[in-house]
Amino acid sequence: MYSIVKNLKQLNLCKNKVQSSQILALRNLSYGVEIKEKEDCRIRNVTVLGGGVMGAGIAQAAAQSDFRVTVVADDEYSQKCLVAVSRSLDIIAKKKFPDEPKGARKFRDSVFSKISTVQDLKRGCDEADLVIEAVVEDLGVKQNIFKQLDQIAPKHTIFTSNTSSLSVKEIAHSTERLERFAGLHFFNPVWGMPLVEVIRTSHTDSKTYNKLVQFAIDLGKTPVTCPDTTGFIVNRLLYPYLMEALRFFERGHASIHDIDNAMKQGAGVPMGPFEQMDIIGLDVVKTVLDGWHEKEPNNTLFMPSELLNNLVLEGKLGRKVGIGFYQYKHKMY
Repeated sequence: MYSIVKNLKQLNLCKNKVQSSQILALRNLSYGVEIKEKEDCRIRNVTVLGGGVMGAGIAQAAAQSDFRVTVVADDEYSQKCLVAVSRSLDIIAKKKFPDEPKGARKFRDSVFSKISTVQDLKRGCDEADLVIEAVVEDLGVKQNIFKQLDQIAPKHTIFTSNTSSLSVKEIAHSTERLERFAGLHFFNPVWGMPLVEVIRTSHTDSKTYNKLVQFAIDLGKTPVTCPDTTGFIVNRLLYPYLMEALRFFERGHASIHDIDNAMKQGAGVPMGPFEQMDIIGLDVVKTVLDGWHEKEPNNTLFMPSELLNNLVLEGKLGRKVGIGFYQYKHKMY
């Protein structure tokens, strides 16, 4: 009986490896890349720059998948990051181990043991195989960080940005490693959203691209390849929809509640556009739209919204602060 169970486990492991290789091959098909999986090519140590909502989510996802994770953030955001991870793990542990408190505790402790936080950029990147930047959506800020990082990170380290709206190539040009620079765009909440957009610039080499696709698969995510264009795939299609819902409300055609319910009940989406914006963060939505509007001022899809601007000014940023279009009992932090 033991040998049968052992053989079944080995069969499942082989099956997972085959599926992983098949997905990787499909992702590279359009580029004609030859896939060669080598153990020494695998990413092991991940550094996340930023301890905000996305940084915390990415750190947790990587730690849950047995990567060693270092979060680089100031003391305030390091603490917020650990609080966010703790709350998220509590939810997951209750689902995975509903009647096993010891199993739940062991799961949480195991994930936490793989996450460390530092404030010094050099210390945080000393052993990094992969850096994932998840700081404020500001081109200058990102370029400045990567310019510093390029001087101190190991030569083999791959740089990626979790930007949702900026040009990855423009960020990469602050470094001397264009071939080892790409975009890795995760979605919020990271632990619950299966998609990762892998943004390959015209300079990203095949080895880097392959590693990033494999990394996404190792996280249990579904990678899709995107060109370095405005909004990539998801946001380029999503934001015009969100803004049209907002303008529909501003014109007085329907209430926020009715618009959300209509889209959930009629279009079959899991959440309405206003619920979606609260999850994303109204400040993030505004920043993205402002950037696109600056680049394409005549594009009506990207016109600013007075209501959105006012909510951001009032600090009503959505779920992460407990109030946005809706009010919430608990903040994300």
